[in-house]
Amino acid sequence: MSVDVLTFGLNHESAPVSVRERVAFPMDVLKPALEGLRYAFGSGVREAAILSTCNRTEIYCAAERDVASRLPDWMADYNKLESVELVPHLYRYDQNAAVRHAFRVASGLDSMVLGEPQILGQMKDAVRVAGEAGSLGTLLHQLFQRTFSVAKEVRTQTAIGAHSVSMAAAAVKLAERIFGDLGDTKVLFIGAGEMIELCATHFAAANPGSITVANRTRERAETLAGRFMASTMRLSDLSDHLAEFDIVVSCTASSLPILGLGMVERAVRARRHRPVVMVDLAVPRDIESEVGRLDDVYLYTVDDLGHLVQRGSDARRAAVVQAEGIIDTQVQSYMHWLQNRAIVPTIVDFQQTAEQIRQHELERARRMLARGDDPEQVMEMLAYGLTQKYLHGPMSELNRSEGDEREQLLQLLPRLLPSLSRRR
Repeated sequence: MSVDVLTFGLNHESAPVSVRERVAFPMDVLKPALEGLRYAFGSGVREAAILSTCNRTEIYCAAERDVASRLPDWMADYNKLESVELVPHLYRYDQNAAVRHAFRVASGLDSMVLGEPQILGQMKDAVRVAGEAGSLGTLLHQLFQRTFSVAKEVRTQTAIGAHSVSMAAAAVKLAERIFGDLGDTKVLFIGAGEMIELCATHFAAANPGSITVANRTRERAETLAGRFMASTMRLSDLSDHLAEFDIVVSCTASSLPILGLGMVERAVRARRHRPVVMVDLAVPRDIESEVGRLDDVYLYTVDDLGHLVQRGSDARRAAVVQAEGIIDTQVQSYMHWLQNRAIVPTIVDFQQTAEQIRQHELERARRMLARGDDPEQVMEMLAYGLTQKYLHGPMSELNRSEGDEREQLLQLLPRLLPSLSRRR
């Protein structure tokens, strides 16, 4: 059964955050998900890796062709969704297109923030987990190694990452729209991961009145707070202190909302309806969407920030053409490698057959020498026997062929059986 390299999934362009959050795979469930995928399809899915970020969930596979059409149903079932809810948002790429897509994703060309660098690290994490789960083989290993190489080349040879307008910078701009100077504002960060650290860096540069970090793990919160002379608090204390903050930025790996409508309503009343900016960068979302309906709350999701960022990305679009050229060249290189791999079994069979012929003729020559035959005649017989068996297959096919088939064979034979004079 033929095995194809393919990718299917959804991203910020094909699906809103309300759909993406329902098929997100937290890092701690990637291994079980990969095991479930391979169990569901057996040998039909030879290799697999899952990339899941706030902007995309994608499955990369080396799979038999008849399996590909059933993979979306598996994704829906695994996430307890009806297929009709998910399928309209999915895309699928096969072979060349799948390879090109992987290269574009890692290079930041398919990101909400054009040229953003975080996706490369996220893809490397996905590959590492797939390797630990035992779901990587030769095809995907080679694909991802080339993917990382292409991403590096794109970033060093083009200006795709120059003048980046990040999500974190966009969050600061949105807060400044509401409060103007942030010098008197109190900022709360919920979470202590890479995105929160990036946001804290940008907000700290705007010199807010105070910064507080709330995280499930107190040690990580204190480590991050130490960098910005910030204070810390426990997540369990959010309800009691939420009203104190003017700006709330949240990005955790929680599967359920951390800030619900009731909690925020109480905080707004305690603030006497002073405005509050809330930025939810998590997928699944940390803040219930109903919060955005409150009059004094300015709630922004990762998609809202993405739209703001896209409007400021024109300066980098000139580098896209150059990056696409690099990617096209490397796609051809990978596909050439893949096609060469496909003929390896044929080459091995051909070599084994040739070795059997050699051993047979050599053994016959040895028997002739052992019984005292003239060495010169033995060498002639050895050369004759090898030549006849070498030519038997091609000559038989040529004699049986007719018309166009014979013409094609006549064109191929000089390439398959080069003459001694040509070799010289």
